Amino acid sequence: MGSNDKLRHKVEQQAKRMQQAESEQDSLVAQTIYLGTLALLFVLPVIGGAYLGNWLDNMDAGYSYKWTVGLIALGIGVGIFNVYMFVREHE
Repeated sequence: MGSNDKLRHKVEQQAKRMQQAESEQDSLVAQTIYLGTLALLFVLPVIGGAYLGNWLDNMDAGYSYKWTVGLIALGIGVGIFNVYMFVREHE
């Protein structure tokens, strides 16, 4: 095997590695779906807590916001936990 054959073989190996690395990269669509899923996992518990808290506060006589604030805080905690578990599972 001459020096030209060795060089050609190494260049071909490098080209194959580069093509494999390019094909393994996540596409823009996959990254967008991943980030959208993270956003939904965080936002949905917060919105659900806000609506449920508002409904519970409206059931009380007079002006009250304690359920709304409390359930929004709980929704933020649940959202952070959801995102943490999702990221941990998909690493």
